[in-house]
Amino acid sequence: MAATVKECLELQLLEVEMLLSMFPKRGEFRLDADAVPSIQRYLRNAGGALPPQLEYRIALDVGEAKVKVELQVLLPHMYPQVAPQLFARSDALHRQQQLQLNTRLTAHISSLDPGDLCVCEAVQWVKDNTLPFLENCQASSERAAEAVRAKEMLYRMWIYSHHIYRQELRKKIFDCAKKLNLTGFCLTGKPGVICVEGLQENCEEFWRVIRYPNWKHISCKHVENIETEGSIDNLRLFHSFEDLQFQAHGDYGLRNDYHMDLGQFLEFLKQHQSGHIFQILFGVEGKLSDN
Repeated sequence: MAATVKECLELQLLEVEMLLSMFPKRGEFRLDADAVPSIQRYLRNAGGALPPQLEYRIALDVGEAKVKVELQVLLPHMYPQVAPQLFARSDALHRQQQLQLNTRLTAHISSLDPGDLCVCEAVQWVKDNTLPFLENCQASSERAAEAVRAKEMLYRMWIYSHHIYRQELRKKIFDCAKKLNLTGFCLTGKPGVICVEGLQENCEEFWRVIRYPNWKHISCKHVENIETEGSIDNLRLFHSFEDLQFQAHGDYGLRNDYHMDLGQFLEFLKQHQSGHIFQILFGVEGKLSDN
């Protein structure tokens, strides 16, 4: 007989208990404080709305050097009848090695019998299989260090969203930009625009993180690559990650459904040698009013 959502959620809570016993130290196992209580409330009253999908992160030490690897877990309501969404990441891995590691992790989980809890199995697999990727990454870095001084690349991403309102989303954007040493800005309101500039791998990691798990109304409209033999800091258009909030038009009483003053935004772009981006973002040529 097919398992019900209630039965799947009960199994998910059992697995969380097992993981908490495996990772009792502070910071090893992280999940939202209301994640488990919200599922427990649903189980007591299964006729209500489904709780948010269970999401947590597990910090792992790999190898004798205890390299930090984080396993990000997102569980569909019907897990373990359907596969979990897993992603292993480490600052010690280059983007290509990280992609290869996660491709193999996904293939391993897909080979397991459906219906079985598998996050603990994924944890052990990451511990057992990450070291070769770390060694390959270290070898690549050593070869690069021995080579002639390589040119550096500044990467700049222009991201458009229908709107950016929620405080927790804005906090995620700013925290991530700071962590990855990215400069640029976030234009709050409707529309929402984000620009990040820095190393390519950091910009791409930012793009991945802010979309996870389900920001749908967002797109990367334009990417710029600029090569230099000096420091990329000399090519940055922004000296920090700015919070842009221009004078808005609209009714503040209706869902904060108001439009930013795009004239002020165009002026801001021109001040930062980026006036041409306006047409890329909005499909029209920007013109300043004659004041």
